[in-house]
Amino acid sequence: MSDLRIVISGAGGRMGRALISAILDTPGLALAGALEYAGSSHLGEDAGLMCAARATGVRVTSVEAALPAADVAIDFSTPAAAAGLATRLAAAGVPMVIGTTGFSAADTAVLAAAAARIAIVKSGNMSLGVNLLAALTRRVAATLDESFDIEIVEMHHNKKVDAPSGTALLLGEAAAEGRGRRLDECADRGRDGQTGARKPGDIGFASLRGGSVVGEHVVIFAGPYERIELAHKAEDRQIFARGALAAARWVKGRPAGLYSMADVLGLADY
Repeated sequence: MSDLRIVISGAGGRMGRALISAILDTPGLALAGALEYAGSSHLGEDAGLMCAARATGVRVTSVEAALPAADVAIDFSTPAAAAGLATRLAAAGVPMVIGTTGFSAADTAVLAAAAARIAIVKSGNMSLGVNLLAALTRRVAATLDESFDIEIVEMHHNKKVDAPSGTALLLGEAAAEGRGRRLDECADRGRDGQTGARKPGDIGFASLRGGSVVGEHVVIFAGPYERIELAHKAEDRQIFARGALAAARWVKGRPAGLYSMADVLGLADY
């Protein structure tokens, strides 16, 4: 069986480098391309040497140069870049895995249009542990009534640009689903000043930024005289790389549609 040929978009970023290193260390996978934005200082570099791994002969380049060699593309770039790449991949018939977060409504519409033509796995977090946490959050939210308030606290490194994190929103969506609601109906994403009492049924978010924290998330169910906390702490970005590569293996050959890591891991009905 031939190797799965993978293109990485956002190759020069933290996750892009982690993915390239993981591909080079994993039998059955091959790096088919490494993409960066126009004007990036990494353009023309050997993708392996960029990661302090080994020379690969694969140069960091443009989308058009890399797509003909790809079986699947993995994107950890920016929302605008991911949406643009999805459109190109849909035209080329190449499936996609998206770990980028912070999409606007317009970007989301572009992804939905692409998913009508190719299979796309999109998740705010690619780790097995986080997706198990989401499944547990959904189940606990469905079990407890609204006398238990739900709060989600997340912390990331000081270079992260979006808040709440994609993972926090993933967990919020799971909690809302458990309660039979949509997150946009009940999310409280910021409190400052005289906000008044907490609204029953709201799902609150708090975002912390500092240092080099990879990612920490806590879902709190605060009820009368007791509290349940579900937590996950990421210690290395390789957990996200491994999950993204598992999604890449899974998505090849799937029918067109928008999938999640819950589908990849068989947790969709949990």
